[in-house]
Amino acid sequence: MKDTDVKSLLKKIQDKNSFIVLPGVYDSLGAKIVEQVGFDAMFQTGYGSAASLLGMPDFGFLNAGETLDNARRIIRSVKLPVIVDVDTGYGNPLSVWRLVNDLQACGAAGIFLEDQVWPKRCGHMKGKEVIDIDEYVPKLRAALDARDNENFIVVARTDARAPLGLDEAIERGRHYYKEGADVVFVEAPQSEEELKEVAQKIDAPLVANMIENGITPNLSAKVLKDIGYRIAVFPLSGIFGAAYAMKEIFLKLKETGSTKNSRHIMLDFSEFNNLVELEKYMEMEMKYS
Repeated sequence: MKDTDVKSLLKKIQDKNSFIVLPGVYDSLGAKIVEQVGFDAMFQTGYGSAASLLGMPDFGFLNAGETLDNARRIIRSVKLPVIVDVDTGYGNPLSVWRLVNDLQACGAAGIFLEDQVWPKRCGHMKGKEVIDIDEYVPKLRAALDARDNENFIVVARTDARAPLGLDEAIERGRHYYKEGADVVFVEAPQSEEELKEVAQKIDAPLVANMIENGITPNLSAKVLKDIGYRIAVFPLSGIFGAAYAMKEIFLKLKETGSTKNSRHIMLDFSEFNNLVELEKYMEMEMKYS
């Protein structure tokens, strides 16, 4: 990834006429697919990382080291900007400061930083709690201070809608933007009307989180842009699709002893080798032989 790519991404985020769709990735293979399909950037999902690395839910089990190691692998595998979900920052403001430094060192394009109580949980699960604004703001400031590149994107996320109501979530979003966040993310509005109210009352670049069958209505990029959002993140579409296909294939294999009837939801051997660029590495092998 080049710094010009991140600069271009930030410029698009700040442009009211632009809109960015961020697909969620949880491993290097998914990142390569996103790149080859032709997206501008991607989002490393904490939910997907917890599921793929640990086989566990997004319930505060993932730690800073696991998030950083996964980011390092994903970022090395592609040239596109990767924005990383860092949950609550895994500690105090100094923990956030160090994590941002480490992510910048491995080439991350930015972070999503939320105001939940740790251990956090997926923003569309029940039972969320948020920390006080006065406790979150120092974390946000630490993230901003840690930037050695002005194009590094800091997304301030609030989960206040569920425990404290929409008005409080909107007020937090405004406050976080005034503190210097590049983008504001009010998690889990419960209707299209609430999405519109957030956009009307927060004068900042906004993220909408599109989780299939989640709390927030699943709207298209065009509709979200018309409402007033700049970014739509689809964090779980990839992992939901991959899990569905894998489960179907293995069920058929268990039932029939064959994958013959599952080929329509599988890449074949040559297609997969093309995806991971086997030919490029075979040519390298020949070059150095």
